[in-house]
Amino acid sequence: MRVALHSIRLSKTFYSSHVTNSARGLCSAAMRLVQFHRHGDEGGIRVGVEQAEGLGVVDLMAFDPSMPSTMKGLLELGDKGIECAQRALSSGQCVLDRSDIKLLSPILAPEKVVCVGMNYRDHCLEQNAPIPSEPIIFSKFPNVITGPYDDIILPSESQEVDWEVELAFVIGRSGKHIKEADALSYVAGFTVANDVSARDWQMKRNGKQWLLGKTFDTFCPLGPALVTTDAVKDPHNLGIRCLVNGDTVQSSNTDQMIFTTAQIIAWVSRFVTLTPGDVFLTGTPPGVGVFRKPPVYLKKGDVVECQIDQIGSIVNKVV
Repeated sequence: MRVALHSIRLSKTFYSSHVTNSARGLCSAAMRLVQFHRHGDEGGIRVGVEQAEGLGVVDLMAFDPSMPSTMKGLLELGDKGIECAQRALSSGQCVLDRSDIKLLSPILAPEKVVCVGMNYRDHCLEQNAPIPSEPIIFSKFPNVITGPYDDIILPSESQEVDWEVELAFVIGRSGKHIKEADALSYVAGFTVANDVSARDWQMKRNGKQWLLGKTFDTFCPLGPALVTTDAVKDPHNLGIRCLVNGDTVQSSNTDQMIFTTAQIIAWVSRFVTLTPGDVFLTGTPPGVGVFRKPPVYLKKGDVVECQIDQIGSIVNKVV
């Protein structure tokens, strides 16, 4: 295990030094991009830019009617879409009060939801598991995605539903066989995720394949915003927490991640082409319910809050 940890430290040192010499990400300005709908127009998805966390939202289509109505569409425009968002934010025009809108997940219907298992050193330690030598990749179906303040639905098929706060990132442009040194230039931004998990289906059923336990409807609250890479000083040095009914159950730092954002992108893009809107969940820290003594699982009425410094928080009631 000492050899593996030493290799990880060297890799992270390379990563940190290289970020300063390469493109930070797809976006060249610090912004908080959101998807929303106006109250009374639930079918009308729009893209906006927060003036600041929790403040008014600039409606991009109101500012420029040629802009698409979804975040995925905006990312597919590349620089043109991002530049428009920058102009809209600078203009101070077409601002909507938060009380007039409902925030949605920053991405809806992505082509892929890619997840990394066992990617925090302290999470491996809590279950006496070895440090992985390469990323452990699994997926969730896109139906799991729900909004930052929407309900988590307990499925009748599971009695062991658990929480997992995770740092997520969204791909901003297509690529295959991406070099680690270039990987951050493919990232549109970061957001907060809860990788809700049915442990009985993940660990005991379905041949112990993780997919079904991870992919019940509403099992991936996401949000509240897509925070562009320039707005996050260092994605691998962020406080990350989960609270259940106000009690802190997970508290760590993303510096515990074994494989960095860049390493994950380089690894996964060896196998599949990444496209704008693809969502990546980067793993969870210790404190999940299944490894408590005795185990603790979510029940109806619980409120789960996932927080990540510089990005924000999502709050979801269990129903």
